[in-house]
Amino acid sequence: MALATALVAILSHAPAYAQGAGGDPLAGQVAANPGARLLVEADELVYDNDRNTVAAVGNVEMNYDGRTLQADRVTYDRNTGRVFAQGNARLTQADGTVVTGDRFELTEDFRSGFIDSLRVEQPVVDAGRGATGRFTAPRAERIEGEQTVFERGTYTTCEPCADNPSRPPLWQVKAARIIHDTEEKTIYYENATLEFAGVPIAYIPYFWSPDPTVRRKTGFLAPTPIVSQTLGNGARVPFFINLAPNYDITLRSAYFDRQGFLADAEWRHRLMTGSYSIRAAGIFENDPAAFDRKEPPEGFDESRGMIESVGRFTINPRWSFGWDVTLVSDRFFLSDYNLNSATVSAISTYRSEAISTLFLTGVGERSFFEARGYYFKGLSSADFQKHQPIVHPVIDYDRRFEAPWAIGGEIGLTANLTSLSREAAQFQGINRNEATIITPGLQANYPTCLAYDRDCFAFGLAGAYTRASVETSWRRRFIDDWGQAWTPFAYARADAMWFSPNLTGFQNANVATFTGRDEEFHARVMPGVGLEYRFPLAGDFLGGTQVVEPIVQVVARPDETLVGRFPNEDAQSFVFDDTGLFEWDKFTGFDRSEGGVRGNYGLQYTYSGDGGLYLNAMLGQSIHLAGRNAFEKSGLLDIGSGSGLEDRFSDVVGRLEFSPFTGLRAGARARFDRDDFSVKRLEADMTGTLGPLTATLFYARLSPQPELGYNTAREGISASSTLYLTRNWFVTGDIGVDLDKYRNDTRQGFDSDAITSMAVGAGYADECTIFTVQLTSKPIAGATNGQRYNRTLLARLELLTLGEVGFSQDLSQDPLGRTQNQ
Repeated sequence: MALATALVAILSHAPAYAQGAGGDPLAGQVAANPGARLLVEADELVYDNDRNTVAAVGNVEMNYDGRTLQADRVTYDRNTGRVFAQGNARLTQADGTVVTGDRFELTEDFRSGFIDSLRVEQPVVDAGRGATGRFTAPRAERIEGEQTVFERGTYTTCEPCADNPSRPPLWQVKAARIIHDTEEKTIYYENATLEFAGVPIAYIPYFWSPDPTVRRKTGFLAPTPIVSQTLGNGARVPFFINLAPNYDITLRSAYFDRQGFLADAEWRHRLMTGSYSIRAAGIFENDPAAFDRKEPPEGFDESRGMIESVGRFTINPRWSFGWDVTLVSDRFFLSDYNLNSATVSAISTYRSEAISTLFLTGVGERSFFEARGYYFKGLSSADFQKHQPIVHPVIDYDRRFEAPWAIGGEIGLTANLTSLSREAAQFQGINRNEATIITPGLQANYPTCLAYDRDCFAFGLAGAYTRASVETSWRRRFIDDWGQAWTPFAYARADAMWFSPNLTGFQNANVATFTGRDEEFHARVMPGVGLEYRFPLAGDFLGGTQVVEPIVQVVARPDETLVGRFPNEDAQSFVFDDTGLFEWDKFTGFDRSEGGVRGNYGLQYTYSGDGGLYLNAMLGQSIHLAGRNAFEKSGLLDIGSGSGLEDRFSDVVGRLEFSPFTGLRAGARARFDRDDFSVKRLEADMTGTLGPLTATLFYARLSPQPELGYNTAREGISASSTLYLTRNWFVTGDIGVDLDKYRNDTRQGFDSDAITSMAVGAGYADECTIFTVQLTSKPIAGATNGQRYNRTLLARLELLTLGEVGFSQDLSQDPLGRTQNQ
């Protein structure tokens, strides 16, 4: 093939820049952009002096100023300054937009003209699905490279059917005229019809939408209809205002015909070092009595609202700070008006807690610092706000050093400062005969909390509490010629506590019986030394590699002191399992400190094979060798009782993880009775993907712990799955069941509400459309009759680049059931 590759000769000499459209083909354009040059590649160039035309013939490709025009033949008419492209014509813009047609008639700069049988493909920005916006029209006009007018045009982001390209896409917009303004980045539709699978479902005389390249644009977002007996019928109509590339406002106001107008606005601002947002919502209710709350825990009238702010800023590559703040007029406002918040902890769609925090964080190569303040706002009917602490603040610091050559190894430094205050003490009594927890809140429950005798738990003491802890540690690993690993270690921790009790009020009267009225300052020191031994034995086995590793550890410390004199704020959760078997101090947090001499031993086995085959198993036990056993010494919460560590020989703990192939994993961890090896605690889970099915299964069983108020076993199971029926259609479901409650309820002959959560749904997803519908059901805490479940129907439809719409409807038979016990 004779390839002609050249700059058009008549454009290369100086006089051409002044000749304009009447002279050289792109002289006007070159004058506007002197740095641009036209490069033509073709099998041949044909000059017709009689017609005053220049034609590029055969595999033509013309590149100019970021645009590429391809065709079988491109002809430039010097008389009219028009460019004609025929045969597989294709124009690619600098932004990736591809325009194809049967015939192009363009100006010399490719910016204006007419196109027959037009097809335009424009990449969708930030879609994350490789999607493309597609325009088609029998004929279109390009105007100055800024507008394209499609006569009888269509628009969609759906890909054409590979097997039958003539089949209508899943959805498309047909309009008498579609005007795509690339300068405004807006698509205007006149006399438009929205079609699904070729069937018209909606007629809209006029509307507009952002084009596929837009990330942010002022305009209305998809409205949400609202149907509620407590709020009334109405709609939420969001409006987005793009004030600048780095700040905007979103208005999410709503109107309810029973309660009135809800104002809701959010400001977002991105700066050079971070970003922040501020959101406010409020309403003056027309009918507060619709919620039927006779005695709310905190008073509120018809004026209700919330303020929320989130901020994240970087000081330098290592230091950052930020905040999450949510202030609400009352605990029920967010759930009553179905408002989501970035700081709210929620289970499914039901809000449980709003956490406000202010923090400063620093991260080094081998160090970490964080200071945080917390304010917790309970959002459920069971919460009593005065029980919630205000943390001001909690500070953590951790640093690792290379030890000096003389001793080698690693030196660690850990520090913690916790300061908090609580307005009301939170006690919880236990009836040892019934072995059930007594619900606090009534005066009759508190006579069991008059003395510190393990008959009462103190989850939080009223007053101001500050504790400072510092721990330094050293460890070094030695590996001998046999491959045995010896790791000696040592540590020392010092704690100082100052507590000023608040004894005012009935709930606070017994605080002094727990910590001592006059004992406001305590200090303790806990040193420890130990040695850990491991001997991994590796070898090939059945086409894979196996490792057998015995592990032995001994830790020696003096006895724990001041048990029960430190308020227990951060060590309230304790589970003895394989993950904590070889911890130097098995207590979590800093308020408890393990003492005495303890030995731990275990055996670990690992097998790794081809195809993702993996097996790991471990079995171990702990032995209290000398001193006082910290886990039989009572604390404010009786932490350690029934843990399996309270006797000299602990229960046996183990784990098993198994993966037969990539995509499927099963695991279990358990605690076995030291005497008869019966299962006292079992957690098992399985997750995997098998063809179109992805599923997760979790099961747990906990033996009775009468000393903690659990007289019967606790047992439950949860499962979730997603099944793709086709490439695009899927169904989902998840369920949680309290098996112990189910057995007890059915034995007593009434309907069980043992289903702790349930959701079923279905959906469709492809490159241009997402549709989901879900039904959720969750028990109402404390409900004993009437409506015992909150049931909600959720639906969402997104048409990529066109918009999305969502719908939420409470399906409870009794619309006041959610609040009947409040």
